[in-house]
Amino acid sequence: MRAMAETYPTVREIAAALEAWAPPGSAQSYDNVGLQVGDPEQSVRRALLALDLTPAVLEEARTLEAELIITHHPLLFRPLRQLTPDGLVSSLALRLAASGIALYSIHTNLDAAPGGVSFALAEHLGLKDVQFLAKMEQALYKLVTFVPASHFEQVREALAEAGAGRIGNYEACAFATRGTGYFRPGDMARPFIGEPGRLESAEELRLEVEVARWDLPRVLAAMRAAHPYEEVAYDVYPVGQPYTRAGLGAIGRLEKPEPLRDFLQRVAERLQTDSLRYVGDLDVSVETVAVCGGAGADLIGRALSAGADAYVTADLTYHRFFEVLDNDGRPRMALIDAGHYETEALTEALLAAWLQQRFPTVDWKRTTIRTSPVRTFIRRA
Repeated sequence: MRAMAETYPTVREIAAALEAWAPPGSAQSYDNVGLQVGDPEQSVRRALLALDLTPAVLEEARTLEAELIITHHPLLFRPLRQLTPDGLVSSLALRLAASGIALYSIHTNLDAAPGGVSFALAEHLGLKDVQFLAKMEQALYKLVTFVPASHFEQVREALAEAGAGRIGNYEACAFATRGTGYFRPGDMARPFIGEPGRLESAEELRLEVEVARWDLPRVLAAMRAAHPYEEVAYDVYPVGQPYTRAGLGAIGRLEKPEPLRDFLQRVAERLQTDSLRYVGDLDVSVETVAVCGGAGADLIGRALSAGADAYVTADLTYHRFFEVLDNDGRPRMALIDAGHYETEALTEALLAAWLQQRFPTVDWKRTTIRTSPVRTFIRRA
């Protein structure tokens, strides 16, 4: 028998899978994620994964005959004024288009995803019982609608399928109460129940579900499609509690406590860096550790309040190190700057494993290039 021909996913299908894990709406407001260059209907046989797009990475993709590059950091972070060979970003975008290679970037939405960048960093450093350091605020809404009993299950299932009712490790969560709805259809109405011009009543169920902000448009569309009423009555209002399925940073614990001097050695070895900037007492025991891949200075306070013995992140300015000192100038927590590239380079392996499992016909390649332009000079003794 002839073997069946392999089928290859499109850029759009790969993007849809990534966005189900890390919704673009969960990205920070300043970010620019998603398909940056290319045709979403392009079939993908081979793809290259990198932290950044550089000229060397683009050349590597061309040599590999890849149809897609996926990066963590967006190339098009700020609006371009022109698309010409002048300037690194503009030149790379132009060369991508000319080469027929698509570029997709998954940045702070992957930082915010469960099992995302900070979770991978925590596990790489040997932490156990990892959870979000800071759950996402102002991301949760309550949707309430009113459904006749005959169509209740149809509407409830449609909302769950669209992503409503996800709470922690539970899905399809909903609450229902019975009541009576009153309405008078207008002369031009075509009511599901009753007749135009006459006051009607119907036994209905009040259906309540929680919805993440970025899922709301899809959930509302699913509700309208499944609901039997011509005009669907519903309410949407914000819920004043954190969303448990998205956040920033991660926190966990070491298998057993160790002195800060040993923990610093662990960080340097596992992140393959020659130097670390830190504040802390080298003899203090470290067990509970917070991390944030990339620039995580804004989570210093969260790490302190969570009781972390050490916080590993990057891009710390001089004055941020003072924030962990007590009134006597002693460190309340070790604060470690391990480098932006170093704390996020494992994103390539994270994406490779995740995508290989879901799209096995694609040849997923990790870049062989260190994309960081930063080098460290170590003074001779």
